[in-house]
Amino acid sequence: MARTAESVHALIKAYDVRGIVGEQLDSDFVRDVAGSFARLVRDDSASRATRVVIGHDMRSSSPELAAAFAEGVTAQGLDVVMIGLASTDQLYFASGLLDCPGAMFTASHNPARYNGIKLCRAGAKPVGQDTGLRTIADEVIAGVPGHGGPAGTVTEQDVLGEYAEFLRGRVDLSGIRSLRVAVDAGNGMGGHTVPAVFDGLPLTTEPLFFELDGTFPNHEANPLDPKNLVDLQAHVRATGADLGLAFDGDADRCFVVDELGDPVSPSAVTALVAQRELAKEPGAAIIHNLITSRAVPELVSELGGTAVRTRVGHSFIKQQMAETGAVFGGEHSAHYYFRDFWGADSGMLAALHVLAALGEQDKPLSELMAGYTRYAASGEINSTVADAAERTEAVLAAFADRTANVDRLDGVTVDLGDGAWFNLRASNTEPLLRLNVEARTQEGVDALVAEVLAVVRA
Repeated sequence: MARTAESVHALIKAYDVRGIVGEQLDSDFVRDVAGSFARLVRDDSASRATRVVIGHDMRSSSPELAAAFAEGVTAQGLDVVMIGLASTDQLYFASGLLDCPGAMFTASHNPARYNGIKLCRAGAKPVGQDTGLRTIADEVIAGVPGHGGPAGTVTEQDVLGEYAEFLRGRVDLSGIRSLRVAVDAGNGMGGHTVPAVFDGLPLTTEPLFFELDGTFPNHEANPLDPKNLVDLQAHVRATGADLGLAFDGDADRCFVVDELGDPVSPSAVTALVAQRELAKEPGAAIIHNLITSRAVPELVSELGGTAVRTRVGHSFIKQQMAETGAVFGGEHSAHYYFRDFWGADSGMLAALHVLAALGEQDKPLSELMAGYTRYAASGEINSTVADAAERTEAVLAAFADRTANVDRLDGVTVDLGDGAWFNLRASNTEPLLRLNVEARTQEGVDALVAEVLAVVRA
């Protein structure tokens, strides 16, 4: 059936498909997306895919939507492998293991009424606006052509054990000291994957909210929001755990809390993992996005590696990973990308690196991570504005006589010298300006934030 451009583009976004189930997203729409995706990967001369792997999270709508997607794929003559409940990085693993395109049903950290689809080509290569989603949207609007040939088949395959074994094979934890680890799964897919991955390791797990429940009865599965870390922080302090780990809804991102209950910056985790990867492959390239702490490229350079700066967003990171052959990439949002994981992101693999680094020595995590934290940072601060471009230019004018350097790789990054800088980026989907500030001291950060926001919010 033909659909309006407005309704389709409201669902098919820059990186994935996402919307409110029943109001925007339904089985018929999913079948159309599946049919178009199947045509895309089937007719691609570089891949000629013959099957698609499908996984889904714990949301109540996910099994039905995953089944509808399978119907759309098989109607185009391709076979389907259903892996059932999975984290997003488990789906990426299956795409790499089976060397076929994949579809993951999840809305990540969004509320329960949402669902969506993350698509990838064989080997977990991302499908974004410029690599297939625009084509799919256009075809769904026009009406997806039928196949006319025989339908494909559907089989089931459990890859959780292989996924867990693969990750344990990437990071050796066999010789570490015993650690007590508090884990907040947020009723998301971490409750499914953590027990499998941690099985047999010298770890005592303190589980929080491991019950799979897509209504998120305890808190949102979005650890980027500090309020959703409160339970984990309290649990770490109460139990004397060596550290805490918090996963988002589809468990592809992992946030870390030290033994004091204080959050560890994803930039510090990026620096730590970069050091470990460079120890294995000296001189390798490391990707970091432009609002990751400057401590990351500084450390990479000091260790003899090549720091590669990129825009914010997984499609840019993955593109740079492929072009540079980088061994690792990290973002401020706690997405961590590994060449040995098909260039895809895995919060679980990053967590294993943190556990290994902590367990290989005797310091507490707070002391260990202090060596990777050189600056104070604001975190991302959003402001609602009527004209993002006009407000951005007003900020640049206000700092014109103090600016050491300005670049426009992604929004504007203003370098004020002596370790102080800020980035101002417009949201792609909302009337927001996003501000990130870094300086040598917290006082310096606070003063710079106040000065920029006085102009942004004038």
